[in-house]
Amino acid sequence: MTPLHLCLLISTALFCIGLFGALARSNTILVLLGIELMLNAANINFIAFWRYGPNPAAANGMIFVLFSIAVAAAEAAVGLALIIAVYRHQKNIRLQEATVLKG
Repeated sequence: MTPLHLCLLISTALFCIGLFGALARSNTILVLLGIELMLNAANINFIAFWRYGPNPAAANGMIFVLFSIAVAAAEAAVGLALIIAVYRHQKNIRLQEATVLKG
């Protein structure tokens, strides 16, 4: 098994764990953690294809990963702010009970 296949296998496993965590949980924070795992799996793919690609001297994969990390950080900040706002309003962070979000 080549190192690229091993990286892709690890990335696939991480993505599947994140997808299961995002779809099967009712806690909003655990759903956000699942989404973060899926983004990290995509970062592993970017790095693997950059490293084992035809031109590893170009830093294209690293640039994609840096943008992806910035987007993930912004997503986490906005998501946590929304969770805090819902908790202050409803005293609960379960997704099933956060269907009515009007003031």
